[in-house]
Amino acid sequence: MARLNLALLLVVVACALFAVDANHRARKLFIELEHEQTRMRDLEVEWGQLQLEQSTWANHARIERIAREKLQMKTPVPNQVLTLEGKGR
Repeated sequence: MARLNLALLLVVVACALFAVDANHRARKLFIELEHEQTRMRDLEVEWGQLQLEQSTWANHARIERIAREKLQMKTPVPNQVLTLEGKGR
């Protein structure tokens, strides 16, 4: 009977240790999940900012202003425009 009690006690202690270990691993994984979700939100904000910046840099009015001011470009007069027509397909 004493051996049975000792065996049962060892089984209970082992189960308790496994439960504590599983709980600890679950907490660590949950903390890591929260960290990655925060990182994901930060990356989504950065992506939105980059898309806004790209649309600003590609704005047609901005490109035309730079072409006029920095590159000294101007719109050609109508007689300087040559239109080419290709053969129909």
